[in-house]
Amino acid sequence: MSEDNRFTLVCEQCHHCVAIPPLNHRERAVCPRCGHTLITFRRNASERLLAYSISAFIFLTLSLPFNFLVFKASGQKYSLDLPGGLTVLIEQDYLSLAIITGLATLLLPGMVLLGFITLSIARLKNVRNTFIHRVYRIVNILLPWSMAEIFLVGTLVSLIKISELADVSIGMSFYAFIGFTVLMTLAITQFDSTSYSIWLHEGELPATKPLTEAQANISIQRTWALLLTASILYIPANTLPIMRTELFGQETPNTIIGGVISLWESGSYPIALIILLASVVVPVAKIVILIWLNYTVQSGSLRSNKLRIRYYRLTEAIGRWSMIDVFVVAVLVALIHMGNTLSIYPGKAALAFCAVVFTTMLAAMTFDSRLIWQQWKQLP
Repeated sequence: MSEDNRFTLVCEQCHHCVAIPPLNHRERAVCPRCGHTLITFRRNASERLLAYSISAFIFLTLSLPFNFLVFKASGQKYSLDLPGGLTVLIEQDYLSLAIITGLATLLLPGMVLLGFITLSIARLKNVRNTFIHRVYRIVNILLPWSMAEIFLVGTLVSLIKISELADVSIGMSFYAFIGFTVLMTLAITQFDSTSYSIWLHEGELPATKPLTEAQANISIQRTWALLLTASILYIPANTLPIMRTELFGQETPNTIIGGVISLWESGSYPIALIILLASVVVPVAKIVILIWLNYTVQSGSLRSNKLRIRYYRLTEAIGRWSMIDVFVVAVLVALIHMGNTLSIYPGKAALAFCAVVFTTMLAAMTFDSRLIWQQWKQLP
C-alpha cells in the first residue's frame, strides 16, 4: 500500500476521526482516544500473505489423510485421522459435536485461507469487483470462529489426560497440523483488514454512519439477552458431566471442575491451570465484564472510558479459548472407543458449554464499544 499522502480514518471502537500520516515499514497508527490499532503497514504484505496462506493450505491438506494419533491399550491399537475422528463422532450419534469440531478446526480455517489467497492475488493484480468485496466481508466474519490453534492446544491436553491410561503416539498428520496452525497464524499477522478495505475502496472509505439512539438501544437489549442466555447455560455446563469414562465396565462421570481436580491430583499442574482458566475463569470473567460494560453504557456513564475499552478488548481476545475443553472431549471420544474395556463418551455439559462460549462471543460482537464514549440517550 502506498502511504504517500495523509488520509483520515474513523475509529471503529470509539468513532474518533484520526488523520493518518505516511507510515513506514512495520509502523502502525493508533487511535489517540481509545488506543485501538487503526492500520498497520508492512512492505510486501500481500506477497507474504499469499505465501503463508498457500503453505498453510498445503499443510492443512496434508493433515487429513494420515494418522493424527495412535492409541495402544490392553493389546489393542487404534489409529485416528481427522476425517475419521469426525466420522466416529457421527457414528456414535454425536453429530452436533462433530459439526462444531469440523467447522471450527478444518472447514472455516480452510475457507479463511482460500479467502486470504483470493484477496492477496486480487490485490497484487489490482482487481476489484463485487466478488472480491464479498470475499473480504466473508473473511472478516469467519476469522473469529476459526479455532485451529485452540484445537491444537486441546489435543495436547488430551494427550496428557490419557497418558496414564495408555500409550499414545503422534502421527504424520499431527505434525502437518502444527505446520498448518503456525503458518495460518503468520498469515493472519500479515492481513490488515483496514488496509484491504482502503484498497478495495480505492483510497476513500465510505463515510461511517453515526450511531443513533435506536441502534444503541438495540445493541444494549441484544447484549442483555445473550448474557442472560449465557448465564443460564453456564449452570448445566458446570454441574452436568462434560464427559463419561467407562473403564472395565465401570462408568465415571467427569464435570469440568472434577477434571481440573483430577489433573491436579495426578500432578499435571500446568494442564489443570490451563483448563481452570479456559473453562471456568474465562467464561465467568467474560460474562461479568460484559454485564458491567453493558450496565455502565445503559446508565450513560462516561467514567473510566479507557479502562472499560481495555476490558472490552480483553473479552474479545480470550473468549474463544474456552473451547479447549470441548475439543479435549471431541479428541478423547473419537480416539478412545474400546467397548467396556475403555471408552469415553461426551456428557450433556459439552454442548451447553459450547453454547456458553458462542453466546458470550456473540454478546461481545453485539456490544457496541462506541457507546463507552457516547451517552446513548443523547444520540439523534
